Amino acid sequence: MFKLIVYLIKCKFQNVLAFILLFVISIPVFPQHVMEFSNAAFLEKLKKDSSYTELKRKIVARYNHSEPGGWGAFVNGIVEEISNHHKYIALTFDGCGGKNGNGYDKELIDFLRHEKIPATLFISGKWIDANFATFINLSRDTLFDIENHGLNHKPCSINGKSEYGIQGTKSAEEAFDEIVANARKIKSITNSDPKFFRSATTFIDEACVKMASEMGIWVVSYNVLAGDAVPDAAATVIEGDVLGKIKPGAIVLMHLNHPEWNTFEALQNIVPKLRQQGYIFVRLKDFKSVDEKGVLK
Repeated sequence: MFKLIVYLIKCKFQNVLAFILLFVISIPVFPQHVMEFSNAAFLEKLKKDSSYTELKRKIVARYNHSEPGGWGAFVNGIVEEISNHHKYIALTFDGCGGKNGNGYDKELIDFLRHEKIPATLFISGKWIDANFATFINLSRDTLFDIENHGLNHKPCSINGKSEYGIQGTKSAEEAFDEIVANARKIKSITNSDPKFFRSATTFIDEACVKMASEMGIWVVSYNVLAGDAVPDAAATVIEGDVLGKIKPGAIVLMHLNHPEWNTFEALQNIVPKLRQQGYIFVRLKDFKSVDEKGVLK
């Protein structure tokens, strides 16, 4: 009897150890403590980084008294499409962040994974702060290309223009942080340097496009707007928007931060129909250069 009791205690102890080990393994391994990457903390860290502050000083000095130029989603210098020598299309999804934009459409991401559809995810610093573990998970999936949607999800302007009720950056200095600080934040977390930037709402002025270009960052818009952000847009309407406008070389803009929207439901019908038409899904980072017309090659 004594031996039996000892044996049972040992078995129970081993099971406990196994449980603890599995629990520890399942905990996401982050490069540093999460709070160090919050927008506020990360900006404070960048203020002590001479490589950042010196670059910021030089760039801002050139744009402090510049004319903003054109304003919109399709101003000069913006990437609007990809090479159409083949039936390539790029599905891009914005993770906007902020008070009403911190959600996560897990069904959508699971669908992309199940169908093995490569996609480009434009992520803001605010969305990262609200979904750090999820962001880490997405960044480790080679199916996805993580790109820059701005530190605070603000339309990028050197003089404070707004769009869709969202206040834009108010100066060249704030615009620099919106673009570059979030690029550095993403690289610090993922060890991968984003080379594309999409401004909040896609609106940006020409000065900010030039500013980004000086630092080797390409500003991306779209040429197929899915319409999933329209309040209560039905899946059939989103499907019609995409299939009615699709063409070789299209950059499609959708969202991953609103599970209550019908993005996933629409994609379930969109994807098989596009495949039937011979379209191939690609990530933006699979293209290496941009020509003078703003086409990714």
